[in-house]
Amino acid sequence: MAGVRLLGGRGWVAAVAACALAVAAIAVSCGGDEAGSELLVAELGGETTAFNATRNAFSLSARNLTNAERRRFEVGDSFFTLNWVTAPSSVEGRDGLGALFNAQSCSSCHVLDGRGRPPSDDADPERGLLLRLSVAGTDAHGGPKPDAVYGGQLQDRAILGVLPEGAISIGWVEVADEYDDGTGYRLRAPVYAIADAAYGELPEGLLISPRIAPAVIGMGLLEAIPDERLLELADPEDADGDGISGRVNLVWDVRAGEVAIGRFGWKAGQPSVEQQAAGAFLGDIGITSSLFPEEECTSAQVACLEATTGGTPEIGDERLADVTLYASTLAVPAMRNLEDDAVRRGAELMVQSGCTACHVARHETGEHPIAALSGQEILPFTDLLLHDMGEGLADGRPEFEASGSEWRTPPLWGIGLVETVNGHTNFLHDGRARSLEEAILWHGGEGAAARDAFKALTAEEREALIRFLESL
Repeated sequence: MAGVRLLGGRGWVAAVAACALAVAAIAVSCGGDEAGSELLVAELGGETTAFNATRNAFSLSARNLTNAERRRFEVGDSFFTLNWVTAPSSVEGRDGLGALFNAQSCSSCHVLDGRGRPPSDDADPERGLLLRLSVAGTDAHGGPKPDAVYGGQLQDRAILGVLPEGAISIGWVEVADEYDDGTGYRLRAPVYAIADAAYGELPEGLLISPRIAPAVIGMGLLEAIPDERLLELADPEDADGDGISGRVNLVWDVRAGEVAIGRFGWKAGQPSVEQQAAGAFLGDIGITSSLFPEEECTSAQVACLEATTGGTPEIGDERLADVTLYASTLAVPAMRNLEDDAVRRGAELMVQSGCTACHVARHETGEHPIAALSGQEILPFTDLLLHDMGEGLADGRPEFEASGSEWRTPPLWGIGLVETVNGHTNFLHDGRARSLEEAILWHGGEGAAARDAFKALTAEEREALIRFLESL
């Protein structure tokens, strides 16, 4: 069918979530009198932690900010939350939307600073899922090479007078399997289609990767983990023979003009909160900045090129810095139910499963320009490294050093509050898992041992492990 490209089949990018919820893999080296006791800490974000388990649990500022920082946090919140509009406009500093875009604000995808979900059907207006695009080869800095016509991201919305690039359609294939005790379960695998391609046929060999908007909490704390800590955790040659070989992703730092360790995004393709924010402003909303000053229109998209802009750049450095501070200092919610017997048993099972190489529990932050983030003992449950999650979860799309089957270990803090904040329990990189249980069962590659350990547990033990995750 002209203008449509079907994707899927192998399990795909479930990967990140894969590693993401290698939840069985909540990596940690535990000590103490009780196995798993080191995982039972309320202050997951150190002194920044917010003790709030309501629908606003992801939207509070770090508890230890100064008054001046709190004022800047509120300004950043405004530019993160409110819609951008088409230029020209009387709304000073908020025009320049598009001309091609996916959303009108950051919060359109990160609703209440939380996690997006895939649409329930083709007519679902919910935002939060997008498709990354590239072709074989790399750009000038070793990153993914954008398609000459459709660029690096499918933008399915546009301002008046400009055609959206296309539409995303998702079908589902059910997969049946069972636990070791004979209990059956069903997973669903997505099949993606790009329909109504507006600027010509999609090229053969187009590489496509679906990405769900993750929760924004704790990003500044992750940025403050020293590079040396990540290099210490990395084991690219699996020297210890445990079957886990985490690697840092080396990416291009635009502000510094040099290669740096990637930390953010499903494949750790961004080195800093600022660059993550600026990249999202450009790709998702069509807003230029000093880091990315060029409109994201290709030569084939004439109306996009001719559209009125909101200035050069459309978001200035001061406002970008406010949004960066906001995203850096969203507080991590506290762990809950620490005295619950099932939660404590779940912590033990996390340790006993041997899944300690990906979701490393504890880190200490180093120096950060925002003093509140410095010197904090935190439990994000991630090593921020790339892990090969196997062919079944591969998207086949490299990103800098990350291969088509490698994904960054996502943090697990706050994962138990997604349903409260966002009203769903969709997990993994593309939201295919309908529960934490399904997320674990999607693991493969380096996460296969964790998955198999989970499958071998009794029903009561599986429930305890899930209860532990829900307490985070």
